[in-house]
Amino acid sequence: MKYMVIKCGGSVLENLPLSFYKNIVSLHETGEWVPIIVHGGGPLITSLLQTLNVETSFINGLRVTDDQVLNIVEMVLSGSVNKTVVRKVIEAGGSAIGVSGVDGMLLKAAPNENFEILGFVGDVEEVNGEILEGIINQGHIPIISPVGIDETGQRYNINGDIAASAIAKRFGANLCFISDISGILFEENGHKKKLSKVSKAKVEKMIQDGSIWGGMIPKVKAAIDGLSSNISEVGIINGLTENSLLDYANGKKIGTKIVLEEEIA
Repeated sequence: MKYMVIKCGGSVLENLPLSFYKNIVSLHETGEWVPIIVHGGGPLITSLLQTLNVETSFINGLRVTDDQVLNIVEMVLSGSVNKTVVRKVIEAGGSAIGVSGVDGMLLKAAPNENFEILGFVGDVEEVNGEILEGIINQGHIPIISPVGIDETGQRYNINGDIAASAIAKRFGANLCFISDISGILFEENGHKKKLSKVSKAKVEKMIQDGSIWGGMIPKVKAAIDGLSSNISEVGIINGLTENSLLDYANGKKIGTKIVLEEEIA
């Protein structure tokens, strides 16, 4: 039995077909895989912030978060988005329970090193795996909202990719990022191409030279951090492609696989 942490980005969530959730349920029913879903919700957060005339900005793909923004982040992520994903899994024939990283201190957080600039943006210090094990042992698929908390009760906005990586490290799981693109893209002679396999060193170089930018930065940084710890494999795949998740789980060549330098032949 293998764990797979599936991170669904906010930009793709609204467009994921029911067949994607059926893939998750199929993985769960085989008994070979234990799926854990972590979701984002950035576009919906941005939309509500704009409606409420609250300014928002990003630094290296992370949203600057003050008290007002944090309240809206939690409302969107732990409320509407989390329960939408739960409903989708149920509609696909599965059983899911949605939790926030605040619940039971599932995601024990600490301020990001750039706290003075980013505000209440957090990093995960510890994952309370027993909460997820309880949900899993009862036959449910956990759906996690990436809002964390510290021992004083202070909440933190945690990037979903970073939260997913921390959870994957806790369980020694495969980590799969679901996007609306086919993987890490780069330009060659004016044409966009996809990297099927890329090393830690290559990814770091691509960040430095600007080939990887914006929201892809925390994604690949989370992948690198995970590979350096306890994660066996990291993939980035297009969730809009039919059966992409099943194909990835079955070892087919799909999306971008991120590996450590020494693993490349």
